[in-house]
Amino acid sequence: MTADTPLSGRLDDDDYPAYTMGRAAEMLGTTPGFLRAIGEARLITPLRSEGGHRRYSRYQLRIAARARELVDQGTPVEAACRIVILEDQLEEAQRINAEYRRAAKETPEPPA
Repeated sequence: MTADTPLSGRLDDDDYPAYTMGRAAEMLGTTPGFLRAIGEARLITPLRSEGGHRRYSRYQLRIAARARELVDQGTPVEAACRIVILEDQLEEAQRINAEYRRAAKETPEPPA
């Protein structure tokens, strides 16, 4: 998003870094320390404001919420982050595979 993008476009953008660390932690029912821990585990990388403060997008908050569910079930933070990363990779691979299948069905068979 650029500075001249209308505000309404930013509000609909799942990747727009709209939430401060404090607000993100409040929304997730966790602590800023948890957000720092999943950042250190490279699950999410918050953007930084001009003043250097962490900013989170809705997409990042959904990822963090999934990690928190796993941690609440007793999974260590590092393992929870790895699980979420693998789940995300699997979902992406399945999406790509489905696209290839659709494309293969639409491609006519060459004459024999």
